[in-house]
Amino acid sequence: MNICGGQGQAPPPQLNFLKMKMKKSVPQPQTFEASLAALERIVRELERGELPLEKSLELFEEGVRLSRECQERLNEAERRIEVLLQDGDGRTFASALAADDLARAGLDEIGDDDDESVF
Repeated sequence: MNICGGQGQAPPPQLNFLKMKMKKSVPQPQTFEASLAALERIVRELERGELPLEKSLELFEEGVRLSRECQERLNEAERRIEVLLQDGDGRTFASALAADDLARAGLDEIGDDDDESVF
């Protein structure tokens, strides 16, 4: 007997429920920024020190997972940049950014505002 039903028959409702349950339990990938923001929230919550031990452990485990995920995304971004910075012979090159490079990129005025520094 085929539990999925014969040809042209709908699967039993139990299988549909299991499929829906499985779809909901698989975490969807987040953007790097969303993962980092979630990690920052976890750190703040743990630093408050007001959680029970079990909840703290759960958050810590989630934080470690998010930290590893963020690090892997940064590593991948670095690999992609290295590929983009290869010369015609496939050698990676690096060059320091000069002030005129920053000006052309429109980044020469970052940090030059008159606001007081928090440090």
